[in-house]
Amino acid sequence: MSQIITRFAPSPTGFLHIGGARTALFNWLYAKRFGGTFLLRIEDTDRERSTKPAVEAILDGLAWLGLAWDGEAISQFERAARHREAVAQMLADGHAYRCYCTPEELAEMREKQRLEGKPMRYDGRWRDRDPAQAPAGVKPVIRLKAQQEGETIVDDKVQGKVVFANKDLDDLVLLRSDGNPTYMLAVVIDDHDMGVTHIIRGDDHLTNAARQMQIYSAMGWEVPIMAHIPLIHGPDGAKLSKRHGALGVDAYRALGYLPAALRNYLARLGWSQGDREFFSTEELIAAFDLPAIGRSPSRFDYAKLENMNGHFMRATPDDALMTILIDALPYLSGGPELAAKLDDRRRAQLAAALPGLKERAKTLVELVDGAAFLFAERPLPMDAKASEILANGGRQHVQALLAPLAALTDWSSAATEAAVRVYAEAQGAKLGAIAQPLRAALTGRSTSPGIFDVLAVLGREESLGRLEDQAKAN
Repeated sequence: MSQIITRFAPSPTGFLHIGGARTALFNWLYAKRFGGTFLLRIEDTDRERSTKPAVEAILDGLAWLGLAWDGEAISQFERAARHREAVAQMLADGHAYRCYCTPEELAEMREKQRLEGKPMRYDGRWRDRDPAQAPAGVKPVIRLKAQQEGETIVDDKVQGKVVFANKDLDDLVLLRSDGNPTYMLAVVIDDHDMGVTHIIRGDDHLTNAARQMQIYSAMGWEVPIMAHIPLIHGPDGAKLSKRHGALGVDAYRALGYLPAALRNYLARLGWSQGDREFFSTEELIAAFDLPAIGRSPSRFDYAKLENMNGHFMRATPDDALMTILIDALPYLSGGPELAAKLDDRRRAQLAAALPGLKERAKTLVELVDGAAFLFAERPLPMDAKASEILANGGRQHVQALLAPLAALTDWSSAATEAAVRVYAEAQGAKLGAIAQPLRAALTGRSTSPGIFDVLAVLGREESLGRLEDQAKAN
C-alpha cells in the first residue's frame, strides 16, 4: 500500500463544530494508525464567511484537541487559478461546456419541473448547443458534461456499495459566471493535487461523492478510497443542532472538558471495539480502522461525556492535571478570577487539595468551583446549607473545638482528626455530625474534600481564623 494521506477540509464558520472535530479525529487516527500523513485544508472560497478569526478558531480548536496536522494548512481560495486551469483542460477535452442560461431561464426551468413533479435539475439545454447562439451580454457558467448512461458506483468503506444512476446526476457547475470555482470542483482538484488517498467525511456528502467521481473521470484521475461516516444526532435522535447545546469545540473547552476525554468520547461515537469504553490516545491509534465504523447515526450523550471526563480527571496524575487546569483557567467560568489570586502560597495549596478535589469533580469547571474555598477572603460567605448547619447547633461545636485544635503542635490531617474524634466521643456524637459544622465554617459550603485534608491544606493560621470568625458570628 502506498503512503496513506488523509485530510480534514472544514469551511470556516466561526468555530470547529463538534461533528467536524470527530471527522478530523477519524482522519487523524487513520493516518496515525498506518504511518500516514494528515493534512488540513481550509475551504475558504466563501469570502463573506471566511474571516481570519473564523479560520483561527478552527486551527485553535484542532490544536487544543491535540490533532496536529502535517505541513502548512492549505487555503482553497488561494488555489483558484489551479481550479480554472483544470476546467480549461476539461473544456479542451470535451468534458465540459459553456452554459449561457440566464437566471430567469433557470428559475423558469425549475418551476416547470416542480409543477410536473420532476426532480429540479439542469436540463442540459446548452450541452450540445453551438456557443455562436449565445445571447449577448450573458457571461456563461462552465458545466461538467456528465455521463448520462449507466451507473456511478461508490465502493464506500463504511456505507458499502452505493449505486447512483447517471441519469439522475445533472451537469453540475464547475465555474460560476464570474470565473470563480465551485466547491464541487475545488474539492476534487485539491484532493488530487494533495495526494489524498482516503476521503473520510460525513455521509451527507455521499451524493457529492458520486458527482465528484464524474470529475475524477473527466480528468482521467484515480478516485481516492472513500468512507462516509454517519452524522452525530442529539439525545432526541434529531440531527445535532444549536437547541441541543454546545456545538463548538471551544464551548467544550470552556465547560471544562479534557482534550483526552473529548477525543475518547468522539472516537467512540460511531466506532467501537467490543464493549470497551476508555482508551488512551495511543490505544485509539493502535485500534482504529474504518470497518469498525457503524452505518447508523450516533447520539450525543452529555451525561456520558461528563462521566468519561470525570474518569480521565481521576486517572490523570496530579501534577499533570495541575498543569492542564492552570492552562485552562483563562477559558473557564471563574477561572480568570482564580488565576489572578494564584500566588505561590495558593498554588501550593491548590496542588495539595487537588487529590481530594478531583475525586468530586467531573469537569475542570467543577474543580475550580470546588477549590473556591481556598481563595475565599475572610470572613467567608456562607451558602444556605452551610448557614443552616451552623445555625442548628453547629456553631456550638465550632466554638468548643477551637481550644483543642489551637493546642495542637502537629497540624496534620491525622492530628486534627484525632482531636476531633476525642471531642466527638466526649459528646457521644458521630464523627460526621461534628465534621459538617467544621466544613461549613472552613469552606462556606456543605460539600468539600475530606475535612481533615481541608484543615491541612488551609494551614493552622487560616483554619483557626475561619473557625474563630464563625464561632463569634451571630
